[in-house]
Amino acid sequence: MGALGGDISDNLKDVFRWHLLARVFDAAGAVVPQTLGGGVISEHPAGMALARAMAEPGKPFRIGGKGAAPQDAGRFETLTSGSSGTPRRILRSMASWIASFQVNAGLFGIGPGTRVAVLGDLQQSLALYGAVEAVHLGAELHLLNGARPDRQRAAMAARNVDLLYATPAQLRLLVEAGGAELPHLRLIVVGGSKLNSGLRAALAEITPASLREFYGAAEASFITLADAQTPEASVGRAYPGVEIEIRHPDAFGLGMIWLRSPYLFDGYAGGDPGGAEWDQGWLSVGEVGRLCDGHLYLAGRAGRMVTVADQNVFPEEIESFIASLPGARRVAVLPRPDPLRGAVLVAVLLGDRAQEGAILAACRARLGALKSPRAAIWLQDWPSLPSGKTDLVRLAQEVGL
Repeated sequence: MGALGGDISDNLKDVFRWHLLARVFDAAGAVVPQTLGGGVISEHPAGMALARAMAEPGKPFRIGGKGAAPQDAGRFETLTSGSSGTPRRILRSMASWIASFQVNAGLFGIGPGTRVAVLGDLQQSLALYGAVEAVHLGAELHLLNGARPDRQRAAMAARNVDLLYATPAQLRLLVEAGGAELPHLRLIVVGGSKLNSGLRAALAEITPASLREFYGAAEASFITLADAQTPEASVGRAYPGVEIEIRHPDAFGLGMIWLRSPYLFDGYAGGDPGGAEWDQGWLSVGEVGRLCDGHLYLAGRAGRMVTVADQNVFPEEIESFIASLPGARRVAVLPRPDPLRGAVLVAVLLGDRAQEGAILAACRARLGALKSPRAAIWLQDWPSLPSGKTDLVRLAQEVGL
């Protein structure tokens, strides 16, 4: 291992380190050895990327992305999902993630002997977080990116994985792939978006694992955490250490979400101004929502808000409802210019086209005429980002909206 300069060597508790008891396996089951690294690291193969990132405590790094490597010891970069454009580079202190490692060690029971799996590439923030956390806390980590979903299921079953970090899109692929059941899986930590009731039920058929969904952002890390008692429409209560404010709420209690916590990023790297705002230690990532009895309810991103007949409408609210209906495997709601209303909404769908009438009727009954999509467009293939999220830019181009 290389020596550290400056004062980082006196603060190893604030930098990532490869725990003496940690073990890492790749998708094929081979042991990943430790190595030297730092700098800009290729995301493939994942095991080598992680080994290089964790090689020297405090050495700055970024896995994937374009541009120069971070320079300051104790700092690293991760990437946003890029769902509305080119992924942004997020500059963080290692201490900002380590603070939540300690929380999760207690909340989720992560430590020596825990078998953790991540499914995505390590340039994705959630996969990188789960991987670094596991190695830092001394767990046994299984990097399953690049394998087909049925082989990921088989590997988790054969290796008795008991904790999984995944997005809803990745979990959907696992369910649809079929194959081995996962009786040893005790906990799935879900980030990226909310699970719908259909996917929850499908997961319950293949594993007894509890689900802990969190709402967060690359810039903010954990914001809220949900459990079995969380109301269906809510994303949960504030994660330990997080303060949440709703500023300038309207008559319905909706306003911009601001938060303060030990887990916030330092800023955007590479000259990108980004979309987050700071205000005296408080951060907003541009999400609108409301608080009720301590639970946070999201309306959507201010940047995706659409004005229909002078009313503000959030596509995410409509997408969440449609995703819960039979026949809708994937959904995105996009605006279409309209001379009378300014815009109307169109639902782009992947799934069972025979359910179109029922889906549109259910929207009218639940959401009303203003928020309901006026039409549906069905696709055979779904444009997705490496994170599994919908590539909204490409989707809009493909359907001409």
